[in-house]
Amino acid sequence: MRRINVRLAAGVGALALVAAGTAGCGGRQDGATKDDAASEVTCKVTDSTRVGIATGNATGVYYVVGNALASQLSGATEGKLTGTAAETGASVQNVEQLVAGQYDVAFSLFDTAVNAVQGKGSFTSPQPVEALARIYDNYTQVVVRADSGINSVADMKGKKISTGSPKSGTEVIANRLMEAAGLDPAKDVQAQRLDLTKSVEGVKDGSVDGLFWSGGVPTGGLTDLFTTAGDKVKFIDITPLLPKMTELNPAYQAGTIGADVYKTSADTPTIVVPNVLLVRKDLNANVACAITRTVFDKKDALAQANPAAKGISLDNARKTDPVPLHRGADKALQDLGTR
Repeated sequence: MRRINVRLAAGVGALALVAAGTAGCGGRQDGATKDDAASEVTCKVTDSTRVGIATGNATGVYYVVGNALASQLSGATEGKLTGTAAETGASVQNVEQLVAGQYDVAFSLFDTAVNAVQGKGSFTSPQPVEALARIYDNYTQVVVRADSGINSVADMKGKKISTGSPKSGTEVIANRLMEAAGLDPAKDVQAQRLDLTKSVEGVKDGSVDGLFWSGGVPTGGLTDLFTTAGDKVKFIDITPLLPKMTELNPAYQAGTIGADVYKTSADTPTIVVPNVLLVRKDLNANVACAITRTVFDKKDALAQANPAAKGISLDNARKTDPVPLHRGADKALQDLGTR
């Protein structure tokens, strides 16, 4: 069996895993798994192969759906392909660790993926990554304490705000939203770079005035927050900042968090951005094809893990431009009836 080298490293850095609460392992497959661009894509995995899946915070949707995907791979490939999902800091860190070979599949926000292939934003050069598919949408969820005096992003000046885990897609969006509101994230707010669990705890105990979170709905950590804190917390409407956000990246779109999602008193307008599954360009095409097939063939099982996965649709699967589709994914989507 091609096995992943287990790497659980403490500390912070471009190639470090999040040590606190890490649940899983990542690693590098051996050279035999690299793609032979001249070979036919059959979607058959003939050698026993294990893949590492980079997800996100443990109480977020990436982690839940990623674990569900990992559990489905074996049954979908007659036991040849198995997966291990790991908690990470999410999008930016996921791309870095994917390129470094610590993982084989990575969840990412689409805006981060675009930056990666174009060498912009957090990336100083184009990264050798491609997409398996566009999946469900992430909702930008900005929650504040009701007694914080915050009714807009501009009101966060001087406040203690959790901008998400370092090198996460949440942190990217949080900083862009603050800049769009005329704030300097490094100077105008007391930024707390916390994962979702610690962000929720901080809002509950009053050590944090508000939090940014980009994730599918419902997100378990926010369900807990609204259930336990009730009317002591509230969403704020960030859609007035959408025009400036779309100037930065057309991936940003208008959306709505329904009142039924977290049992709030009203719907909340917000900004959404699609998610994509990424792999290295040189991942074996048959492995890429098999994973892509599993995402769509086992969509119902993924949606049982979290309703956000209901948003996975073949109609949107190919909408990854300018992030190219991996040739194995292209074959899978052709077989599934998309062109």
